[in-house]
This record gives sequence, structure tokens and C-alpha cells, in this order.
Amino acid sequence: MGDVDRRPESAEALVRSLYAEHGRSLLAYATRLTGDRAAAEDVVQETLVRAWKHADDLTSGKGSVRGWLLTVARNIVTDRARARAVRPAEVAEIADRPPVEGDHSEAVVNSMVVLDALDQVSPEHREVLVELYYRGRSVTEAAKELGVPPGTVKSRSYYALRALRTVMGPGAEVAR
Repeated sequence: MGDVDRRPESAEALVRSLYAEHGRSLLAYATRLTGDRAAAEDVVQETLVRAWKHADDLTSGKGSVRGWLLTVARNIVTDRARARAVRPAEVAEIADRPPVEGDHSEAVVNSMVVLDALDQVSPEHREVLVELYYRGRSVTEAAKELGVPPGTVKSRSYYALRALRTVMGPGAEVAR
């Protein structure tokens, strides 16, 4: 996109095109700044909301769109860090209570995505991945369980992970 369409049909169309072109790099930048994927997604969303509010500025042709987006994202991260710094410290948890478990919804969604992807690879690849990653077996143990040589397990796991990456799409994090 580099140059924004000077006559977008609407501010919403502009934001969609900004996200399509700059979303991944914006998320990577925000993740690097925050160190937290969920916080980075919030920063990207807020950045795109601000882009929507300032659509006229972005379509004026002055300056780099990507530079504007990255600057806004950096400013949002800075503002949030400053806000946290002035907030009073929270009361420590009571020692005799177990710590509160974090939200596990992301892990559930990730499991569902991986299970769906596993259904789309060959049975031989699925078997190897289940033995190595789900059951936690070594290559030798998996080979014995599957009745194939260890070299076959290694080869199948390599190609199985490549197939999973293809099925899950770009940007998917699959074990290496």
C-alpha cells in the first residue's frame, strides 16, 4: 500500500486496508515494545481506532503511513507505561490463599486450532506428532511405539511440522 488510496470509499475501508498491509508489522512492533502479545493486540486495535479517527490526515499524502502508525503505537505503549507508573501499588495477595489462575482461554483456543490442523495432515504425520508432542515421547520411544525406524520418525516429524505450518497459515507458531 505504501501510498494510501487518496479517495477511500470510507474511513472504515481505509482502516481495513491499513490493517491488511501494516497489521502484521504493527503487531510485531507492539509485541516487541510490550513483551506481551495480548497487550500488543490492544495497542494495534487502539492504533487502528486512531487511524480511523484521523483518516483525513492519513489520506492527505503527507509523510509515511507506516511511520505514522508506528509512532502512534509507540505513543500508546508509552502512555500506558506512564499510567501504570503513577498507579498505586496493588495489595499483595494473602499468603495463605493459592494464587489466582490466569485466564486460560487463549490456551483453549490454541488447542482447538492445533487439533483442527492435525485433522488436516496425513495419518502418518499426525501419529508422529501425537507421540512426540502430545505424549512427550523421545524419538526412540515413538519409533518403537509406531514400529518404524527412528530416522523415519525424525523425517516424518520434520515434514509433519511443515504441513502443520502450511495448514495453520502464515504467522502460526509451530514447535521447531
